Amino acid sequence: MSTGSRFITFEGIDGAGKSSHIEAVAAHLRRRGGEVLCTREPGGTPLAEALRTLVLHTPMDALTETLLVFAARRDHLCTLIEPALARGATVLCDRFTDATFAYQGAGRGFDTGLLVELEARVQAGRQPDLTFWFDLDPAVAAVRVANARAADRFEAEDRAFFERVAGGYRQRRDADPGRFVRIDAAAAPEAVRAAVLAALEARGW
Repeated sequence: MSTGSRFITFEGIDGAGKSSHIEAVAAHLRRRGGEVLCTREPGGTPLAEALRTLVLHTPMDALTETLLVFAARRDHLCTLIEPALARGATVLCDRFTDATFAYQGAGRGFDTGLLVELEARVQAGRQPDLTFWFDLDPAVAAVRVANARAADRFEAEDRAFFERVAGGYRQRRDADPGRFVRIDAAAAPEAVRAAVLAALEARGW
């Protein structure tokens, strides 16, 4: 039985562990039949990946950062996401616009009104059908990141920044609760994966 065309995103602060569960979701959906495509933001296309490298590693102000993120998103949508959805694939994306509102909006204190305008123009109404929000205490997330890899520009931010980012995610969930599924990312990996798959099963996916 095919899952049909769906756009599912995975969100959370750095260290929340969301990326490690995307392949489990992909495998679950592939067993149901149909094409499943895994991608990420910023990134997903050659142009967007080049912009990702700049955003993660080159110092810049909040406006430049935000414009680069949305430029990458536009190319990602036009080149990969929309064509995949049009042919009936399910797209799994590691971060999307909720991350921009959380990181650039809440984290950087960037103008939310401009974010809303850019969201409307760049996405032309495209929003995820389902968003998994991996919710984790920033202090716990910081320890995970420190033990895993060298920090990029975002991962190197202080705890206050990630407290604001977590709050930004909470605001996005509260504004659109029907789209979000909150996952307790502090649980054991097996429990997290079970919660994610149970949410899909509950939707008949």
